[in-house]
Amino acid sequence: MTAQSRQQLRQNQCTACEGGIAQWSLEEVHSQLQCLPGWELYPSGTVIGKRWKKKDFAEALDFCRSIGELAEAEGHHPDLHLTGYRHVEVVLTTHAIGGLSLNDFILAAKIDELG
Repeated sequence: MTAQSRQQLRQNQCTACEGGIAQWSLEEVHSQLQCLPGWELYPSGTVIGKRWKKKDFAEALDFCRSIGELAEAEGHHPDLHLTGYRHVEVVLTTHAIGGLSLNDFILAAKIDELG
């Protein structure tokens, strides 16, 4: 599998996943992460995440709302964490397969456009 650029990822749409597809291999994940600066593979090997520090609580909350609207439109939902009044962490995984899929990287690329 060849990694897609951020622009290529952004042009895709997430597809519904009810399971039945294979998780991406660690090699595929590491290759794709090269195109998404700031996103990292967490120690479990099944999720990626990124952190932002916003100006204040209102800006952090607006960012979370924007991510929520995007996630609803894509049908793929991250874990969102707003802590310390302005720190936002986004964690992505494909819950139905217990690991990472193309959907996670599509959504990561689109979230980067918001951030």
